[in-house]
Amino acid sequence: MLLMPDMLDIDALLNHKRLLMVGGKGGVGKTTTAAALACRAASAGRKVLLVSTDPAHSLGDAFDREIGNQTRCLAANLYALELDPDEEVDRYLEKVSAQMRRFAGPDQFRELERQLRLSRQSPGAQEAALLERLSQIIDDAPNEYDLVIFDTAPTGHTLRLLSLPEVMAAWTSGLLKHNHKARELGKVLDHLGPGKDLDSPMQEPLEHGRQDLDPRSQEVADTLMVRQRLFHRARRRLSDAQTTAFLFVLTPEKLPILETCRAVRSLTDAGIPVAGAVINRVLPEQAEGSFFAARLTRQRRHLDDIARQLATLPTMSVPLQEDDVQGVEALTAFASLIR
Repeated sequence: MLLMPDMLDIDALLNHKRLLMVGGKGGVGKTTTAAALACRAASAGRKVLLVSTDPAHSLGDAFDREIGNQTRCLAANLYALELDPDEEVDRYLEKVSAQMRRFAGPDQFRELERQLRLSRQSPGAQEAALLERLSQIIDDAPNEYDLVIFDTAPTGHTLRLLSLPEVMAAWTSGLLKHNHKARELGKVLDHLGPGKDLDSPMQEPLEHGRQDLDPRSQEVADTLMVRQRLFHRARRRLSDAQTTAFLFVLTPEKLPILETCRAVRSLTDAGIPVAGAVINRVLPEQAEGSFFAARLTRQRRHLDDIARQLATLPTMSVPLQEDDVQGVEALTAFASLIR
């Protein structure tokens, strides 16, 4: 007989973790699940920040309330924030422009402004801005909240957060070394280069060689060090199984199963602690009629497939609901089924 994986202990996650990443294929109910878990943790007395990176703002739809890009209190102990990618890009480029204005000459700055205007529409602009904002939230929020839950945290984003210290160092090193005025920063940038910390990937870059720099160069070096350390702290926190967990949501269907299995392997290989999976929208066995009989047969096959492919991962099932889950009361009721 095929044995199902261990059951998922949701309350242990909500009570003991500080950072919970909820991910999965679009349309499987991860926003509803993340919102319900936030309601449940808040009801248990934990101060919760629920963060969405979904540009469609489905988190606001789940609560039937407008949330937006500023933190809002939705209920006792429950706060939510919808990151707007366009706003994050504007904020990110404005900060870059302000920083570079101090170091570039008038002719250089005009070209920089032109490049920044072009970069706003580049494919990676939104992701770069979101990744830095996510790193900042990961760094700051635990000081104010007991639990931070990220909704729609894509696997790719999480993996790229792990590589940001090296990627950012390589980019800034290459950029600055093209400017002869910044050559004296080479000794500061050298230890920030990619691969320098592979023997101890959780170690922050050390500060050395600054005493010989002029004040403007020291300011450049300090800016780079601050960002580098921010990404290192985010990477350490994402990899800390004591405080962080990644929770997948999927439905008993072929494509969500395939995507979840790939994502679990990727995160596990990268050292991200995967706590388990919530199997959503499971049809009740007592469903009647030829249509439901066929669906149940297919569902059993997919559930067996989940048991085989996610054999080492704790799971739990949530039944298909008769109506939409919307609003704090409905989400709280839905949360009671996640056990």
